[in-house]
Parts: sequence; structure tokens; C-alpha cells
Amino acid sequence: MPAQKDRWVSSLLFLLFCASSIPQCGSASLQQEPSPQHYFSGLEAGKTSLAFFTPSVSPGAQPFLEHIESSAEALQDYGVSVVKVNCPKEDVSRYCGKENALRKAFLFRGNRLIREFPTDALFDVNSIVANVLFALLFNEVKYVETLADLENIENVLKGKSNMVFAYVPATGTAEHRAVMEAAFVYGTIHQFVLTTEAALLKATSHDDPDVSSAWLLFCHCQRATEPAQPCRRTALAQPLTLLNIHRHLKLMGAPLVLGLPLVFILSQKETYEADRRTAEFVAWQLLGKAGVALLSRDLVELNVLHRSNVALKTPDEGMPIQYLVLEDTDEVITLVEDKNKVKQIQEDEQEEEEEYEDEKEDNNQDIQDDQVVEAVSRDKKRELPLEQILVLTEENFHSSLSEAARTVVLFYASWEAVSLAVLRSYSEVAALLKGTPGVLLSRVNCWDWPGLCSQENVTQFPSIRIYKEGQQSVTYGGMWGTEELSSFILLSQVPCPLKLATMDEAEGYLRGEFPAELSSHHHTSLLGVFSSATSKAREAFEEAGNILSGHVRMGMYFEDDALALSQKYSVSPPALLLARRGGRSVEGIALPEHSVQDMVQMIRYELLDIFPEITVPNLPQYLQLGKPFLILFSAGDISQVESKEMLKLAKGRPQQTFVVCWLNLKKTPVGYGILRTHFSTIPPLPVLLWVNLHAGGQVFKFPSEQPITEMNILSWLEKLQAGLEVPSSTLSEEDWKPPLPAYNFLQMMEPSVPELSPHAGDTPAQHPPKNPGGDTAGGDTATREEPSQESRAEEVGSPGRGLRGTAPRLAARDKQGKRHSEL
Repeated sequence: MPAQKDRWVSSLLFLLFCASSIPQCGSASLQQEPSPQHYFSGLEAGKTSLAFFTPSVSPGAQPFLEHIESSAEALQDYGVSVVKVNCPKEDVSRYCGKENALRKAFLFRGNRLIREFPTDALFDVNSIVANVLFALLFNEVKYVETLADLENIENVLKGKSNMVFAYVPATGTAEHRAVMEAAFVYGTIHQFVLTTEAALLKATSHDDPDVSSAWLLFCHCQRATEPAQPCRRTALAQPLTLLNIHRHLKLMGAPLVLGLPLVFILSQKETYEADRRTAEFVAWQLLGKAGVALLSRDLVELNVLHRSNVALKTPDEGMPIQYLVLEDTDEVITLVEDKNKVKQIQEDEQEEEEEYEDEKEDNNQDIQDDQVVEAVSRDKKRELPLEQILVLTEENFHSSLSEAARTVVLFYASWEAVSLAVLRSYSEVAALLKGTPGVLLSRVNCWDWPGLCSQENVTQFPSIRIYKEGQQSVTYGGMWGTEELSSFILLSQVPCPLKLATMDEAEGYLRGEFPAELSSHHHTSLLGVFSSATSKAREAFEEAGNILSGHVRMGMYFEDDALALSQKYSVSPPALLLARRGGRSVEGIALPEHSVQDMVQMIRYELLDIFPEITVPNLPQYLQLGKPFLILFSAGDISQVESKEMLKLAKGRPQQTFVVCWLNLKKTPVGYGILRTHFSTIPPLPVLLWVNLHAGGQVFKFPSEQPITEMNILSWLEKLQAGLEVPSSTLSEEDWKPPLPAYNFLQMMEPSVPELSPHAGDTPAQHPPKNPGGDTAGGDTATREEPSQESRAEEVGSPGRGLRGTAPRLAARDKQGKRHSEL
């Protein structure tokens, strides 16, 4: 019972820790105090804070300030606030003196100083978090230098508790941070011991370990009841990350069955029942030979490679847990009965990995999504709130589409990095739209249901579609951010364009009050006004609305008093009325007769802001204009004077030949990387640049000694066009397109193979299911081959033999085609 209680407590602590790491609205950021006196007077007993004192911000201190600010959110998870204290010029106290200013950071608990850190030891986010936690967990994490010290701790723990012994080559590394974060969660369950001594690592190992890499050993001291009995040690075979450490500690807590090996069938929530039947079948086959357990990734947050479907723990001392990719239950049984089989499988996987590494040298297959993979892997410890999203399968897909007026479906693959990133945004959308009448959010994991995705003609992941009974499904083609997705779903609730019947409705539409479904949607409203004589322009406008559905808020008014409405805004039908900022500013634009495509292009252009703030989501819209950028980089919101001058410049000429814009580095920190590309160091902010991405890539910097006014900028641009200015830098002519075309993953899945059925014994249908108004899938691709009676009988007799839950169905095909990025 105590062991079970410990395991339950550790799981609860880790889940709470993961939940605390989920970004919240108004997440932690760097706090600022105007003076040391104000800071110390506000310190509370028991509260921990990391403070640094600075008289002013010099360019050389900018990297440190960026790292310390980036660490604020991570440290907030552990109850540590990060504070920047401004030092008055006349203050020469201990903390603001020249010897300390921006050279040290101080860790306080209440008003008591715990530790001083030289700033050169806080060189990135990992080092900051690791060193702060190391100081806070001084009593929980023992640091040892010799083998005698380690053995003394083991002797004290024997029969009482287990020990986690970690070696890191240096403190302040990512591995050191992972150990400290694990100790924060599991420090009350296990005794953590840390060392940086290479000699001690060698003394604890029978082999010659690589001292340049981090190591972690789980020491089973609780089982050593006699003083002379040594503590068994099991090494972590994976890289030293927080998720790997958590997985290792969870598996170390599983009981050994009479010295027999333990087989773990890795499962997931959607296919749990099928996997449970598989595990039960394997357990009966291995009765008396091995222990079998079903381990759900979702329940215990196991984050092993998605290619792995079986884990094996042998009773041999010091042997690490092995993660394998097996095809069926026969291989699991052979794995236990034939020890040489494990070695053979590992050798095959090693050969695959070597071939994979060789391939990486000759192509850039794995660099396409590397940043997305990194972000997804980093955030895997955060549990996604998916309760509001309905899980769809082949059984309930078509019936679920009729439950709501509109059903939003995310088609994704659970192993693919971009899909997992979009799933996070999708979960945030579900929280925002919770309770919205007539809208049902759902998801289909194409990794488990390839036949369904093939029938719906889904050829790439991720993909979002909106289904409405009796209508063709609408496919989303915008950015994957939460705001963009929620806007698309809300706008899809109403017709595009929305036909307005009265003048009051038209005026309410321009004010953002009509229709009620969009009253909280504060984007620009676009109203087309037409008379009976402008039917051709009205038809083109309606077609343009069908194309822009879900992306633009469009209305249409063509009643008898349309002329009076248009003349109110100094235009005549056909005309466009643009209401920005909730109807406080309505702009009338004449609408000449255009083709549908010209109409779409015109509408998109008119919806662009005159003086936009450039962000990652809206940058493509302005790049498509093919114009140079006159862009103002600012460390925050720009001043009213600068905004007024830049706006005058943007409005000064009709059909402006360049884009006047600005970028807030606090909201869009990627701008720092852009400035570093142009300059060796970050120039004083704000800085105004002329960038022509479409002709030569030259970058010109507005003279910093001149004030940013319309006249000064125009004079500078004239010199620039006359060739009198020297560019600060020139961008590379390298092609910015993705290095590889998108994969058609479903083409590799072969839904006609009987083994791909998600449940044992299921008989696939011979006819394609009805598609309620969605995209029409080809009849051939939706039809599966009827299994023979023999194969059907075999499946009935051996439930779950296909390892169909978490088992990757592409495992056998990895050797045939080049692999894409994997988690």
C-alpha cells in the first residue's frame, strides 16, 4: 500500500505540475520596481523572487535581459517571480553599486537573501531555471563528490526509500534543469542526488560511460532490506529530459513479477478497449512467463516515440527499459520466449537509424518541421483540455454531423508535429466557443481511422472543415492561430454575403450590432450597396462572397432605398462601405464592374489596414502586395507623435507604392532576430527601415539622429531613390519556399489492407458510407476488400492480435520510403 500511495501521489503531483505549465491569459511576465526601497517594502514572507538591479539598460546587457524575461513564465510555475529593480543614479547601495549592477542577480525568500548569482552563470533560460531551483531545493537534492558520500546516502535509504542519482557534465545545462524540475515534483517520493564529478560516474558503472553526456540512475534502495545488500541501479537509456525522467520514474515504480520480465502494451484513449483486449490475450499466452501491463499514454502522460508500441523491462540488474516497434502479438510472445529476438530487433532498429542519419546528410527532409517538432516536444508535458472536442470514429462520424447546425472537424495525425501544434490551438478555440449555439467542435485522428479520412478526401494533415447538412463542406485555408480559427468558425455561421432587408439592418450591420451571432466579432464590416441597374456587379459580389466565406464579414443591400444609403457616404451604387472599429469610421468606395477574381482581390486589398502592425499571422497578406516595406521597429507601443507622422505618410499618396507599417518587438519578438540579421547588434529603438524584399533585398536605415516626421522621411526617401544612400545590409537571394512539398501521407496508408481495421474482428463495409454534403470521395478509395472466412475466424479466435491501438500502421513501410520528421 505505501508503494501504491507513493505512485499515486507522484502521478498527481506531475499532472498538477503539467497543468500549471499551461499558458494562461495574462501569463507571468517580468515585473518592474521603480526603486530598491519600493521593492524591499513589498516583499512578503514566504514569497520567492529573483531580482536584478540596474541603473540603465546598456546594449551589452540586452541578451541577459531577454533571457531573464523569457525565464519569468517558467519560474512562475515554481512560485518564483522575476523582478527588474531600477536603480536611481544617486543610489550607491550594496545592490545598486557599480560592482553589482547588472553583474549579479539575487534570490530572496521574503526579505531574506538565499543566494547571489553572477550574471555570467545565467546565460540562458535553462541555466536560470536550473540554478534557481538548485538553490531552492538545496535540502532536497544532495550534491556529492565522492563514492563514499554516495554510498553513505544509499545506506541511510536502504529499506526506506529509493534514490535518483544524476550526473551532469556542468550545471546550468538543459539536463541540469530537467533534473531540478523532476526533483521539484518527485522530491518528496525519492531522494535526489546530483554530481558533476566524472570520476564518480565511472566509479558507479561497470562499463566506461561517456562523461560528456548526462546520466541518470534509479537506485532501488527500498528493496534492499539488509545493510550488506546493494541497491540495484537501472539507468535511463533515453536523453535526460523532464519527460523521459518522468517516464523512467513511473516505470521504475511498476512491481517486478517474481523476477519475470514485464511487457508493457502502450495504448491511448481512443483505442483503449481494443488495446485492453490485446493485452489480455498476450497475458494469457505469457502466463507464468512474464507480467503484462497495459500502459495508457493519456492517463500517465507517457511521451515515448509514437513509433514504439511495446516496452520491455527485464529482471536483469542494470538493464534499461527497451522500447520496440512490433507488428503483432506473435512477436511479443517470441520476444519473451527468445532472448535473442530482442537483440535482433534492436540491431534492425539500429541499422534503420544509421541509414536515417546517412539520409539526413544528403537531403533536408528533416529540417522542414524541426522548429515545430521542438515546440511540440517542449510542450508535451502540458495536458491539453480536449473535453469540449468530440472524438469521431468510423462508427459515429456521419451520425454526429447531424447533431448541430454546423460541425467543425479537425482531421489530424497524432504522431505528426504540425497536427499536434494545431490541436493545441484547436483546444483553445473550443474553450473560447464553449456554449456557442449551433456549433459542434470535433476531431478525427487519421492515424487510427485512415479509411474515414480517405473517404472524406483528406490528403494532408492537419485539415479543418465545416460541415452543414445539405451543403458542401468548407475547408479552412488560413493561419493556424487560435484567433484566426475562432474567427473563421464564427464568420461561417452566417451567409457570405449576408443579405440585409431594411435600412435599419444595414446601419446596424455597419455598427457591428447585426447579426447577433457576430455582435462580439470586432473585425471590419464590408457592405456592398447595389441598385436594380447594377445586377452584374451584384452577381460578381455574391460570387466573391462565396469564395471569401469564413474569412470576411460581408453584407449586401439592394433595396429600393439603396441610393439613399450610398449617398449618405458620398458614393453611388455599386459601392462598398467599409466600417472599421465598430462603425465609428465608415469609408465609401466606388465599385466598378469587375470580374469575380478582381473583386476578391480588391476586397482583400481594401480590408488591409492603412498603417498596420506587422505580426506573424498577417505578414503574408502584406508580402503578397509585392511592395517595399517602410517599417518602424519599436520596443513597445509607438508614441502618438510617431504614429501620427507615419499615418500621415501612409495616407499622403493615393495607391501608395510601398507599405508603411510597424512592428512591436514585445508582441512579436521574432523581430529581434530580423534586426540581428540586418545589424551586428540591436540598434537603438525605435528604428525605421526601408526593406525591398522583391527587388535586390537591400535594407536602408533611417538616420537615427533625425526625428521621425513625414517631411524628414520623404526627404530621406528621395535621396534613397536617387542612389545617394548606402544600404545597411543586403538580404540573401535564397528561395524562401518550403524545402520540400507537402507529404500525401494517406497515400501510404493502404486502407484496403484488413490489418488496418481499428478493432479486432471488425468487418469493413463494401460500400462507401453516405457523405452528408461534404467533399465527395472516390468510390474506389472508399471500398475495402472483404476478408476471407479464414482470416475472419483467425481474428475472432485471437482478439486484438494486430496491436492496433498505439501500434503505428506505417511501421512496416518505414523501410520503403524516406521518413518525414518524427516526434
